[in-house]
Amino acid sequence: MEVVLADALLARGGDPGELLRAVCAPLSADRAEALRLLLQRLAAGGPRGEAESEALRRAAWEVALERCRPLLRLGDGAAGGAERLRLGRAARGALRHCVQLCGAPLAARLARDALAELAGGGPGAEAAVEALAAAAPRLEEPALVARCAAVALALVREESEGEAAAALVAGRLLPALGGNGLALGRVWDGLLGGGPAPRAGRALLALSALADALLPRGPGAAAADARLCPRFWRLVQEGLTERDGLCRKRARYLLKRAVDLSGGQAACLRCPPDESSLFWWSAEENEKLLQFWETYILIMETLEENQIHVIKPVLPKLNSLYELAISGKEGCWLFHPSWHMCIYKRMFESENKTLTKEGVLHFLELYETKHLPNSLGFSEFVIGPLMDALSESSLYSRTPGQLMGACPPLGMRLQKFLTTYVMLLPEEEKGGFLLKFIQKMTNRHWCAVPILFLSMALAYIPTCKVLGTDGLHALRDVLQCTMITHQILLRGAAQCYLLQTAMHLTDVERVSLPEVASFLLSLRPEESLRRDTVLWMEVRTELVATMLLLAADVEQMRNKSSGKSNIKWIELEAFLNPLLDVLMKLGSNAYIPTLKTDKSLQLLLKLLQTRSLKCSNTQDDEVLFFIRRSLVTPMESVLEFILRRLTTNELSTVGDLDRCDLYLALIPEIVNLCLQLSSKKLPTVRNFISSLINASIRNFRETNSTEVIKQVKKVTSIASLTVVCELMDRKPEAHLEDLPSVDALKRFTAFSQFNEVLKKPSYIEEKSGYVYFFFCSLCEETSSQGWGRIVARYVRDQWICLRFVLNKFPTLAQEYEEGTSELSLTAKRSREILESALEALTILPSDQVLPVFDCMRVLVPKLLNSLECLCIEAFDLAWKIISSLSNTQLIFWSNLKAFVRFIFDNEVLAAAASAKGQAYAKIKEIILKLIDMSTTKTGVFNVVLSHCCQSWILPTFDNRSAVRNAFLNAGNYCELITEGCVFGTVFRRDQRRLIQDVHAFIENLGEKCAANVVTESTNRDDHYVRICAIKFLCLLDGSNILHKSFMEDIVIKLLEKDELVSRSRTRYYANSLQHRIKNRVWQTLLVLLPKLDQKFLCGILDKVFQAGFGNNQASVKYFIEWIVILSLHKYPQFLNKFWDCFCYDEEKLKTSICTFLSVLSHFDTILQNTSEKKPILKKALLVVLQWCFNHNFSVRLYALVALKKIWAMCRMLDVEEFEALTPVIESSLQQVENMHGTGNARRNWQRIQDHFFFATFHPLEDYSLETIFYTLPRLSEVAEDEWISLCKFERFTDIPLPPAFQWYRSRAELLDLKPSDWSQQDTGSSSVDADGQTEWTDVQKKIIPWKHSTPSSDLEMVLQDRAAKLGKSNSRLIVVASLIDKPTNLGGLCRTSEIFGASALVVGSLHYVQDKQFQHLSVSAEQWLPLVEVKPSQLVDYLQQKKTEGYTAIGVEQTAKSYDLTEYCFPEKSLLLLGNEHEGIPANLIHHLDVCVEIPQQGIIRSLNVHVSGALLIWEYTRQQVIKHKQQK
Repeated sequence: MEVVLADALLARGGDPGELLRAVCAPLSADRAEALRLLLQRLAAGGPRGEAESEALRRAAWEVALERCRPLLRLGDGAAGGAERLRLGRAARGALRHCVQLCGAPLAARLARDALAELAGGGPGAEAAVEALAAAAPRLEEPALVARCAAVALALVREESEGEAAAALVAGRLLPALGGNGLALGRVWDGLLGGGPAPRAGRALLALSALADALLPRGPGAAAADARLCPRFWRLVQEGLTERDGLCRKRARYLLKRAVDLSGGQAACLRCPPDESSLFWWSAEENEKLLQFWETYILIMETLEENQIHVIKPVLPKLNSLYELAISGKEGCWLFHPSWHMCIYKRMFESENKTLTKEGVLHFLELYETKHLPNSLGFSEFVIGPLMDALSESSLYSRTPGQLMGACPPLGMRLQKFLTTYVMLLPEEEKGGFLLKFIQKMTNRHWCAVPILFLSMALAYIPTCKVLGTDGLHALRDVLQCTMITHQILLRGAAQCYLLQTAMHLTDVERVSLPEVASFLLSLRPEESLRRDTVLWMEVRTELVATMLLLAADVEQMRNKSSGKSNIKWIELEAFLNPLLDVLMKLGSNAYIPTLKTDKSLQLLLKLLQTRSLKCSNTQDDEVLFFIRRSLVTPMESVLEFILRRLTTNELSTVGDLDRCDLYLALIPEIVNLCLQLSSKKLPTVRNFISSLINASIRNFRETNSTEVIKQVKKVTSIASLTVVCELMDRKPEAHLEDLPSVDALKRFTAFSQFNEVLKKPSYIEEKSGYVYFFFCSLCEETSSQGWGRIVARYVRDQWICLRFVLNKFPTLAQEYEEGTSELSLTAKRSREILESALEALTILPSDQVLPVFDCMRVLVPKLLNSLECLCIEAFDLAWKIISSLSNTQLIFWSNLKAFVRFIFDNEVLAAAASAKGQAYAKIKEIILKLIDMSTTKTGVFNVVLSHCCQSWILPTFDNRSAVRNAFLNAGNYCELITEGCVFGTVFRRDQRRLIQDVHAFIENLGEKCAANVVTESTNRDDHYVRICAIKFLCLLDGSNILHKSFMEDIVIKLLEKDELVSRSRTRYYANSLQHRIKNRVWQTLLVLLPKLDQKFLCGILDKVFQAGFGNNQASVKYFIEWIVILSLHKYPQFLNKFWDCFCYDEEKLKTSICTFLSVLSHFDTILQNTSEKKPILKKALLVVLQWCFNHNFSVRLYALVALKKIWAMCRMLDVEEFEALTPVIESSLQQVENMHGTGNARRNWQRIQDHFFFATFHPLEDYSLETIFYTLPRLSEVAEDEWISLCKFERFTDIPLPPAFQWYRSRAELLDLKPSDWSQQDTGSSSVDADGQTEWTDVQKKIIPWKHSTPSSDLEMVLQDRAAKLGKSNSRLIVVASLIDKPTNLGGLCRTSEIFGASALVVGSLHYVQDKQFQHLSVSAEQWLPLVEVKPSQLVDYLQQKKTEGYTAIGVEQTAKSYDLTEYCFPEKSLLLLGNEHEGIPANLIHHLDVCVEIPQQGIIRSLNVHVSGALLIWEYTRQQVIKHKQQK
């Protein structure tokens, strides 16, 4: 319509120049658009006279320079609204038309001005680029063209240039220059020549816009063919893997166009270099090449969907790609392998981690199975994108069908791939590849799981000595990376595999002994390398102490192999003699160099700390026994030396405190050595301890000065007393408490002031150079070690001493009465100590508070009644510390254990429970917080429950009343046991679940992985909580009144929990949290059932029956049925209650009656102990017969199974009363056995009879822990993480099972069965696993009509202009949606209209386009479909206008004269008017329509959604037009 008006205005306006000037002043957005339209029509007009043309050129010149250029500068870089954007867009269009009218002179003027602006570097860069783009096609001066091309290429290459300006150059200026024959060659050289390349996104934008020139579709040959340029193909490959989706789209467009062009020409073509060309074509191979590239493009387009169910069926096509890519000649690629790497890189970088995993697995498997020819690009790809993808921990998860503890698929594939790949590499390349591979493992932060499996893959490479010093250093760096993780087992396992890697791949002739030693020192002996492990046997070189032990092991093996029985250890003795000489002189020679003594004592400590893993008794290990026996001799000298160093002034600087730690670490090891091998040395040890105590106390009291030497002596003294206290705690067999000096230690501790803080040492300021040097060195030492750390340790040592005294001498007090040898504890002193403890918790670092917790554990029970508030404060402060440490792995667990020992101490719990006050409530609150913490931190509840169960059922004291009081705590805090019984794993897609799976895998390796041998089991498995609770319950004795009362309380609470879960509105589905909790409840009840007496069981049986009526998952149903069977078997008198369950209304029972019918199928077990069986069988027969005729098929099947069982029992008893029923029952059973037909009835009858619960399961013989917790959950298809294997019950030995406990294992018949729930097998058995198919017959393919979708080079072109430029809208259908006001409906209509090629979509406001809901449904369709804004009030005029243009106005509405859609024939020029969502088409618009069409309906609902209605009519219009065009052809 606008074009018609413009032509009419020009025809009547006279002078066009005057008309242009009139429109320009003043120039608003509307006037600017009118100006652009007028100039467009003038430029497209016919021939004019010379005078008229000259006048028009002058006017256009004036408009261009005085109007359009200023408008471009005004909009440049401004963040204006829609008005400013319209103004700038119109100015650009007007400027282009002005250049068309004025020709080369105006183009040259604009170009020079723009180049000057760009050279000046002002803010108008974007406006200058727009001017150049408008001028470029008309430039004729070669020099000016060359300057423009050079400036454009410089701008597009400039990294610091703004992205908007660079995009304008690439998307508008370079294509415009490409349209100028003089500039095309220069643009070609700049983009694809030998100079520096622009960024891939910018280059692809320009190349897409220049595609007509570089890849012409027509018959004419291009001046330069991009297909012959290697850089072009490298840009395409780079674009295919870019993170920006638009960049990938442009790359795919260029690739499709090149392939289409090559296939159409079917000519020979090869992109240099000749060898392994990036792209080539051959007339002879035309079909094969088309097949390869069509498959390739299909895969790349499918990957854009990012949905695994769409992508996975396409992956097998990758195999056919490789088959096409490799020629018959071995080791030759027909297609460059980098094309395949683009596919995998695209998958590796996908946001969908499932797709990433599929891509990684496919790549690893393909290379392993296809044995692809070697390529340098493969090695770079493995070390680059592949390893980047392998760093994602979630890829290493188990597949749903894998058992817990199995190696994840990626771990297995990685091992096989790396072994295969390295073995196929040429020898000269192996070392370089492996070095880069290992170095890549140090270049980034790797999580514990990826680094473990990468290390494992390296360790499995067959021995090839290709690594030298650099490789060993790189492995050591990887070792340091493993220390970051807090998962000790994974850390240790990774160290083991890295050590194996070093042994298999390192060439020992290329590395030195110190380098090997440095590598071995990076290993932690407590986590990986220790004697008596398989790994130890493989190691041949280590430092000092390890060398001695290895040498001794070698000597022992040699002697045994030679048959010598009397081993003299000559070589080992030669190794030890130098050390023994030094140790013997320590006590008498004060002039031995300090470094020598330190090294000797360090070696001594290492040898004494070495333990044998296989031999519990040191004497059984001949090597260790000989070494320790040799070390006994110099012990007196060593003790004398240590005493002198600790008690005199020889330790005088802060740096000497490290030596103090060494000496103190030796003391318990020496005592242990003497206890084991030389009791004659014990008097010496006792004298040493006595002297150390007395001297330390004396030194401590004498040092009140702040001089550094005095402060160091004070620290040393309290540290020495601390070691003595800990030694007396751990080694009671040494009887050190009997020493007279211990009484002095007791009094010293009693009168000490706790939390005494050391003052920072003061330094004497003298002008002496020596003092100045000492001051500087001391300051360095102080700053390096940290005085605060020293003070914290000093305070902690005071509490360790107090802990010892409180534990060993509970009668400690402040008052010491003369003439008595015993101190009495006073409330005042206890309060003072507890207040000091609270103060210590606030000043000590979190890793130093353990002894404070232990002291509070002794004090709180004594003060809980009198000072409850103070005790609650202690609880709160302790919990605050624990909760703050929850993310600090290294110190959290030791602190948690101390906290649990404090809060859940038997005396603390008993004191709180007896008062039932605030402290009792606080402990209950802490229990809930700990359980809550357990849901996010695995292992917390394990610590709590393990401690409580052991202290309640296995107390350490012999006092009978104390044992009784300990178990009373179980009743007072029974929620711990109740929650423990239902605690367990919930399926989590997070790191914690993955860590648990990998832990299980490492543990399953057993002794093959040394980390399993040397690391202490942390028992942090979620199952451990339930195992603790169940084993605790198994230890209870039903004849014990306390135990009986406790069990009954637990049963009632568990039944209440089950009822609560059943009433919850949370969705209850298989393996949901609700299902798992109910499953755990009934498992626990089944364990407790044999311990319950008749009276109590009678009281709860109704609740059990009520639970059976619920809508239960299969596993819960089986447990309830099992409990009912066992209850009726033990107490047949409960059968009357059971018969009542069949008397409810049939509608209420529904299919839940199947639970009770299943019980009847085990009626032989129920009646096993019953003498009078006939009356009961008669009752059972009458009950079950009525359900055999139920309308529900499942109920009938269950009833028939029960009938078959009961009738067999009746036949065995030969009951005459049943003879009348014999024909009926026999015929019914025979009929069901012989039923025929094509349905599932016969198949289901056979399946239910073969089901494990009816065919194999025996309620009595299969009653075992394994059946309850492993076999039955497995057979009922509960999630695998709910299965608790019997080995876990045996492995977790903190709580033993009773000695007479016999019911462990399931019967083999049941254990060997596979899950087969009959009700879930109706899908048939002929289905084929989709993943197992080698090639899918058909796959989803998203249609992308690339031939009509040239990526737009005009970033801000009007949407209508952009769509018109695409040339894709051949339809003459206009969809009018101005009455629709919901963005979701408009977005869907936009997508539908674009897909079916509507010429335009009319909306009430273009603001809808910015709505997120609209964009979510339109999926960018608004960018490719002309959108027109017509407000509802303007619809009448719009309809009349379109009618004058020949359109038929069609309304989608039900009216009296409306046509049926199936009978209406759409005209080619159709306008479709859609009504409002609620009101439809208003009456005032209906009479403006030519016709109304309605959609025929079959249902009751009155109308369809407006988007659905519109989609149906748009498709019907399209269908009719397609058929019409086919008929015309």
